[in-house]
Amino acid sequence: MKLNQPTLTQLEKLVEEAGYILRYERGSFQSGFCILEHKKVVVLNKFLPLEGRINTLLELIPSLEINIDLLTLEKQKIYDEVMKLAVLED
Repeated sequence: MKLNQPTLTQLEKLVEEAGYILRYERGSFQSGFCILEHKKVVVLNKFLPLEGRINTLLELIPSLEINIDLLTLEKQKIYDEVMKLAVLED
């Protein structure tokens, strides 16, 4: 995946379409993000640069409970691509 603004926007929309609220906040996050599972809220460190935001979302998305049937076809393709990247990294 390219590390640019359109990629970040697509990943953000994927998370939101999956039913999560995505927020950028300040805080001391060990990994750059925090997940509030019961409320389906994902909080990313707002001081992360563009590349850091994309990499954090790529790391985070495979760990979220996402019902792929709720996603549009376009977001399903992006989700599949993210999951393939996650498998390659393991």
